[in-house]
Amino acid sequence: MPRHINKIIRLLPLLGLTASAHAAEAHGVMPAADVLFRVGPLPVTNSMVTSWLVAAVLLLVIRFAVGRPKLVPSRGQAIVEHLLEAILDLIKPIVGPKAYQAAFPLLISLFVFILVQNWSGLVPGVGTIFKADSEHGWMELMRPGNADMNGTIALAVVAMIAWLYLILRYAGPKTIFLDIFGNKANKHETPAAIYYPLFIIFFAVGLLEIISIAFRPVSLSFRLYGNVFGGENLIHAMSGMQRWGLPIPFYFLEVLIGFVQAFVFMLLVSVYIGLIANHGDEHHEAHGHASGH
Repeated sequence: MPRHINKIIRLLPLLGLTASAHAAEAHGVMPAADVLFRVGPLPVTNSMVTSWLVAAVLLLVIRFAVGRPKLVPSRGQAIVEHLLEAILDLIKPIVGPKAYQAAFPLLISLFVFILVQNWSGLVPGVGTIFKADSEHGWMELMRPGNADMNGTIALAVVAMIAWLYLILRYAGPKTIFLDIFGNKANKHETPAAIYYPLFIIFFAVGLLEIISIAFRPVSLSFRLYGNVFGGENLIHAMSGMQRWGLPIPFYFLEVLIGFVQAFVFMLLVSVYIGLIANHGDEHHEAHGHASGH
């Protein structure tokens, strides 16, 4: 091997960066995010860096597009407003008339953040620039935040904490208790011999509902992580086989999957809120119709 080429190869690990770590790319994405550095005892991973960059880019782009809001909107402001109105019209009947305004900032933030995070893996440099690592050989400098289980768990936990706050505020503890453990039968239309034993059955069903609620953050985080992580490995595998041409159809597939997963996450959180927030409205309407008759 020529001496100057040998010197360049030796220099790459010292620089710590390479854009063509083809062997590492062919192996796909590791399940755990790589720790780039530590701030005291806290590790900073490549997925965290990507998440921070996505958040910063979103703030800058939206701020630049909207600028200072005007009565006669600019083109950027009009586009953002139309997108917000479309999503608001979608979630309003799901969440309910009382809670939709308070839930909207949470839901739109989850949708946009998750969508851009999902698509961040398609940006050149994310997952394709590697850093020399003495323990594992190579590590990715940037990794999509949703391809890390820690990121999707954090999103699910934030969503469920917000869900609990919203239903306590707009439905109340009594409505929540009745929705989970209450007797769903109509007392005026059900014989007493059947109605009162149903309390035991519906209480048992309520315990199962509590278990179901406890698993909601698990299903939210695993569904999102599994789809994004699997997509990243698919793109890496196709790029490892043939860098040009072959991965292109899978890029379009990942664009679609990224949108669907962000939409499903937002929609499921909307449904969780609406199941109880709307139940209170239906309860009051039923009593109103009964008293009217």
